[in-house]
Amino acid sequence: MPKLVVVNRAGEEKTVEASAGLSVMEAIRDNGFDELLALCGGCCSCATCHIHVDADWAAKLPAMSEDENDLLDSSDHRGETSRLSCQIQLTDALDGLKVTIAPED
Repeated sequence: MPKLVVVNRAGEEKTVEASAGLSVMEAIRDNGFDELLALCGGCCSCATCHIHVDADWAAKLPAMSEDENDLLDSSDHRGETSRLSCQIQLTDALDGLKVTIAPED
């Protein structure tokens, strides 16, 4: 079961476990991080699950789709390692992935 390190908006870090195959968004939501709204439920039609991936992990993730890129363009808080957490599937290879929940737009 992969571990995911989540930093909330207050800067508090918590390590959680989640089943491989879940999205990062599902893992964050299912572990009580209420500040990640994920309004579309993982359909890649909003940007309310915006996260910043730790720089050490960013290059290890699959490339983002054009839809994800367009949605992230709508955020005032987009950075170099911004991703939509609904678009990253947890795998054993991502064990230890560290993400920070982006500020709310």
